[in-house]
Amino acid sequence: MLKCDFQYQHADFILNVELQMQQQLLGIVGASGSGKSTLLKNIVGLLQPQEGSIQFNNRILLDTQRQIHVPMHQRKIALIFQNALLFPHMNVQQNLSYAEKLVSKSERKFHFDEIVDLLELKPLIQRKAHQLSGGEAQRVSIGRALLSSPNLLLLDEPLTGLDNHLKQQILPFLKRMKQELNLPMIYVTHHMQELEYLQAEIVQLNQGQLYSQ
Repeated sequence: MLKCDFQYQHADFILNVELQMQQQLLGIVGASGSGKSTLLKNIVGLLQPQEGSIQFNNRILLDTQRQIHVPMHQRKIALIFQNALLFPHMNVQQNLSYAEKLVSKSERKFHFDEIVDLLELKPLIQRKAHQLSGGEAQRVSIGRALLSSPNLLLLDEPLTGLDNHLKQQILPFLKRMKQELNLPMIYVTHHMQELEYLQAEIVQLNQGQLYSQ
């Protein structure tokens, strides 16, 4: 499925990644500053390793020796950040539809009504971003990412900044996504209990080095 073997010069250390992902949900746990976000940004194409390769479903996304670098917008990988980056001038329906319109009908993995039902967004559909709670905005952000029909979904500490009540609201939606969507996901966090709740395969990242749990 996903195979990474690369090095990236982080601000404080070298991120040295040897990773083979075969399962649907891989959890990566590590302290702040351990390189988790940097790892995801290399996979999605926001950053480029100095050396190495990245493959997904036998498609080469990056190979520094062969000078192959597939641009981010062609990788079919969605990255959900810690903060929901919604279009403030659009309501929820428009934010979701924007992503869906970027994908041809024949290539759509998920449909608008399906995602709205899965994430229980119907009551929010006419609200603007500033009218949403942090948890609601993050659900919309996840829905928009899904409607871009990615082949791989990366979640970069999606519950950071939310209080425990909101975290407990969103975690069941993430579990439903795992159970109901045939979509590979990588979930990074510094809270082990989130990954245990989601029943993820877990690896640990420490100072740029990955270790099996």
